[in-house]
Amino acid sequence: MSKDTVPDLPIGVAVMDWKAPPIPLAAPLQGDYARVEPLDVATHSDSLFAAFAEDGTEQGWTYMGYGPFADKAQFDEWLVGSCLGADPMFFSILEQSSDTALGMASFMNINPAGGSIEVGNIHFSPSLRKTRVATDAMYLMMRYAFEMGYRRYEWKCNAFNAASRAAALRFGFSYEGVFRQHMVVKGRNRDTAWYACVDHEWPALRVAYETWLAPANFDGDGDQRITLASLTAPLLIATG
Repeated sequence: MSKDTVPDLPIGVAVMDWKAPPIPLAAPLQGDYARVEPLDVATHSDSLFAAFAEDGTEQGWTYMGYGPFADKAQFDEWLVGSCLGADPMFFSILEQSSDTALGMASFMNINPAGGSIEVGNIHFSPSLRKTRVATDAMYLMMRYAFEMGYRRYEWKCNAFNAASRAAALRFGFSYEGVFRQHMVVKGRNRDTAWYACVDHEWPALRVAYETWLAPANFDGDGDQRITLASLTAPLLIATG
C-alpha cells in the first residue's frame, strides 16, 4: 500500500504538473479602458483624494478597515504608512482616456505555495463605479493572477456589504460561505463573506469579460447590450 493513500477514505485529486507561481510584480497592467499601476503617492494621491471626495456621504468607506479621512494630509499619511508594501500590494486604477486615478485595489494574502491570492482593498470612487474602466481593471488583475499560475483567486468582504457581495458575483466569484466573527474592524464585529474563482473556471470567465468589454456590446449611447452578470451567472458554483 502506498504511504500516500488511506483505504476507503476520499482524498483530493492529484495536482499534476503545477508549480508554485512567483510573487506578483508591482508592474502596470494595460487594458482598453483601464490602466492598473502600482500606487504612487506623488503621482496618484491628488486625483484619488478628489475622486473619493465626490462621495459626499462618505458611505463608500463604511465597510473599509480605514477612512474616511479628514483631509488630504491624513489621506497621504495613510497611503505612505499602509499602501507601499509587498502584501497587500496596492494599485491605482486609472481611466485610460483621462489618465486619472479613480480608485484602488490590491493583491493580498499572497500564498504562492498554495497557489492562492486575493483581490482586496477595492475602493471605487463614484466616477468609477459601474463603468467599463472598473470592469476592465478587475479583468486585468484576474487575468494577471491566473496567467502567473495561481490556482485560486479570492474576494472577501463584510457580510453586510451588499454592494460588494453583488459585485463579487457579477465579476464571476462563486460564494463559499461566511466566516462568523472573523475580525474586529473599527471596533465592530465583522462577519466575512468569502467568494472565489479557480483556475479551471478562468477560460470561461475570460470569454465572459471579453464579450462584455467588446465595443460591440455597447450602443451609441454607451449603454450595454448584455450585462456581465448574465454572462458570469451560468459559471457560478453558488451565489449564497
